[in-house]
Parts: sequence; structure tokens; C-alpha cells
Amino acid sequence: MAKERQETVWRIWVDTERRVVSFHETEGGQLLEFRSHEQFQACIDRYTAQRYRYQ
Repeated sequence: MAKERQETVWRIWVDTERRVVSFHETEGGQLLEFRSHEQFQACIDRYTAQRYRYQ
């Protein structure tokens, strides 16, 4: 029997009003999901360049 590969999903919640990116669910944050680590990292880099805070 072949072992089933589990897909990794990276998630962040973005609050554009407060300019905060969270790595856990937050009130007012919009969920973004990524199935590619490269896309996830590119998104993080964009928010960093825009001076978003992280929590």
C-alpha cells in the first residue's frame, strides 16, 4: 500500500487596516493560504517591504 502524501498548507491572516500579519487566526484578519512555500515567502516579503508588523 502506498503511503498517502499530506499536502502542506501555509496560512497567514492579514489585517490591512491595522497593517498586521498574523500566523494565527485573528479577528478582522483575512485568511490567505499557500500550497507553495515559494509563494508564501514571496507574500511575506511583500508585506515586509510595506512595513507590516508580524505577530
